[in-house]
Amino acid sequence: MPLKEKRILGLDIGTYGVKAVELDTSGREPVITNFGKTRVRSPHAMVEAIREVRSLAGTKTKRVVTAVSGRSVIVRYIQMRRMGDADLRNAVRFEAKKYIPFDTEEIVLDCQRLDGNGSASSGDETDQMRVLLVAVKKSSVVEQLTLLREAGVQPVVIDVDGFALGNAWELSRRGGGGNGEAVALVDVGANKACINILMGASSYFTREVYVAGNDFSEAISRRMELDVQQVETLKRAPGEQLEEVREATLGTLDDLGNEIRLSLDYFENQFEREVSEILLSGGGAALPWIQEELSGLLAKPVRTWDPLETVSCDVGPAEERLRCESAQFAVAVGLAARAWDMRQ
Repeated sequence: MPLKEKRILGLDIGTYGVKAVELDTSGREPVITNFGKTRVRSPHAMVEAIREVRSLAGTKTKRVVTAVSGRSVIVRYIQMRRMGDADLRNAVRFEAKKYIPFDTEEIVLDCQRLDGNGSASSGDETDQMRVLLVAVKKSSVVEQLTLLREAGVQPVVIDVDGFALGNAWELSRRGGGGNGEAVALVDVGANKACINILMGASSYFTREVYVAGNDFSEAISRRMELDVQQVETLKRAPGEQLEEVREATLGTLDDLGNEIRLSLDYFENQFEREVSEILLSGGGAALPWIQEELSGLLAKPVRTWDPLETVSCDVGPAEERLRCESAQFAVAVGLAARAWDMRQ
């Protein structure tokens, strides 16, 4: 359904912080018009954090796109007999029973074909099609909706973090085509890392792993006997202690690298395609040595990517700060990008 309001807020709600990016879709090209981020001071202060980030961003729109994540979200890529979209909607609930470990009465279910044109006969040689199946526990959705309404915002779409990464990637590449290479987007947050492997515009594998920024902080804290605030300061500016801080994180980086490698191996064996590079984002990916270490562990190019590389910004003097921190806003940018997809 087309959006009547031309500005929408991508709202990335994490356990450690909340980030917001406002996107204006009224012109021929998308424009970032506001942004903000804030800490979540306690598990009970999430409503306050959402209100605060909207105030810091200076946004007036109440329409938001946000996401759910965690173990209550199940994503499966399945093969089904080729059929039209109407029949697919009817068939997928029955098919979901084979793949979803929850009672179908307890979940919100959605699906999307990943090939074909939506008709029962697309002219393909096979009668099978790839379908993305997503299930979320109703209790998680209700909890999210309640939180957003208490914060005074209106949810337009509730997405999944991994797919928001894919949306941000496509927004940054729009009009640029693509060579069909497979890339792995890895967003390292506070409590988890999201992995989404894409070829062109299509997602082929997505997964969450629970090795992330907080694990780096805990490793530094144990090694150097520092409190949380001291660790966060040191991570941003290690100075002469850089080597000691780096060594403290190597074990955790090994764990993260192993989880990423498992995902790459699965994809490469399943589809007989090699992932060409790993693209990092998220606050947990800001460690100065993370690219070099992961590249060595995975034997692949690893770099931080800029989700705003081709996106115009109209945020005044704050643009330089946004550009410098853009990798931290990848999920929020991808959530806002749903408005660009929905404008027609």
